[in-house]
Amino acid sequence: MSDTSPGPEEVRHVADLARVGLDDDEVEKFTDQFADILDYFETLDEVPEVDREADLVNVMREDEVRESLSQEEALANAPETEDGYFKGPNVS
Repeated sequence: MSDTSPGPEEVRHVADLARVGLDDDEVEKFTDQFADILDYFETLDEVPEVDREADLVNVMREDEVRESLSQEEALANAPETEDGYFKGPNVS
């Protein structure tokens, strides 16, 4: 375990910040769990670094203007339209 394992005071502080009420048994349980979580992070620090590839670049194609549907064609299959626009249900 880490030398800086969280104690019951830290667990209570985190619980207060999260507005979670804990009894003494839960504080003890979470103290152990927090210590385990911190140990997992220490284990991740031991993972060797790997050479990374070049920075990512935008591989999307450039936008190009091309012909699209007319307003009438776009509205042709709409269940309801109003004044040349799609009509949807009222939202309150």
